[in-house]
Amino acid sequence: MAEKKNAKKVEAAPAAPSEPSRVRVQYETEVVPYLMKKFGYTSIMQCPKLEKIVINTGLGDIKDNQKSMQIVEKELAQITGQKPIYRKATKSVANFKLREGMNVGLKVTLRGRRMYDFYDKLVSIALPRVRDFRGVSDKAFDGRGNYALGLKEQLIFPEISYDQVEKIRGMDVVIVTTARTDEEARELLKALGMPFKK
Repeated sequence: MAEKKNAKKVEAAPAAPSEPSRVRVQYETEVVPYLMKKFGYTSIMQCPKLEKIVINTGLGDIKDNQKSMQIVEKELAQITGQKPIYRKATKSVANFKLREGMNVGLKVTLRGRRMYDFYDKLVSIALPRVRDFRGVSDKAFDGRGNYALGLKEQLIFPEISYDQVEKIRGMDVVIVTTARTDEEARELLKALGMPFKK
């Protein structure tokens, strides 16, 4: 019995990339000095920074179709590099044929390296691939320094193959920052390359 246990190979988790993310380096070398000068901070710790990025997508039309839900889950995992979690209905609504506890959406919360990598991909690859793209709104802040962005289709991400898409569906991306005001958050995102409308 003991020999069988020893014979089983334990696969080590892949080592994390040693060099830091491009956006992280940009933040530390360019953005922090710029924000300190602009807002007159006395300490680096006062500078706003990215805290997390939350990606949500709804499953309203396919909540009874297990296969379609798995496809959406796989697509979201490909885009973010992290397994999404199911969001369940908190109460029943008869008009929508919704029962408490049913899966109604998927959510991914990214932090650290994955957050910076996703932000880099969103700003430099995905958003420029949006049809007739002229920039994102600079008014979608919530008053506490967090920015919400709606994407109409998942095809703008390079990981998604057009032939394998069952249905075009959108998602919400919420960028949570440590900024105390919308102005500070706007300057932070602008300095990190967010293409706001002029």
